[in-house]
Amino acid sequence: QLHIVESGGGLVQPGGSLRLSCTVNGVNSNYYAIAWFRQAPGKEREGVSMISSSGGETNYADSVRGRFTISRDNAKNTVYLQMNSLKPEDTAIYYCAAGHYISLAIIETLYNYWGQGTQVTVSS
Repeated sequence: QLHIVESGGGLVQPGGSLRLSCTVNGVNSNYYAIAWFRQAPGKEREGVSMISSSGGETNYADSVRGRFTISRDNAKNTVYLQMNSLKPEDTAIYYCAAGHYISLAIIETLYNYWGQGTQVTVSS
């Protein structure tokens, strides 16, 4: 069983940056792939980015590629999502999830453990 906690959300102006953190605690937590998903008001949850257990493989949704960077520090059991050049359409609740690595696909069904989410609001 894993316990996942997200942090780092908040209000930022368009063009600004935020760094989200995802702390994963539990047995063999560093053996899991980690993904970020987001859900905007009135929309379905969508995959944003994922990183393999070693950190050697990553993937991004087209909408954030080149603006967001995912990384992990296994010594701290933490995965980060650096978000730059934020846009109002990035406004959403951001969720962190863990699963056994199968592929680079950022699909909800591949991830078994979920955090409660952190709100990101991009607005002037």
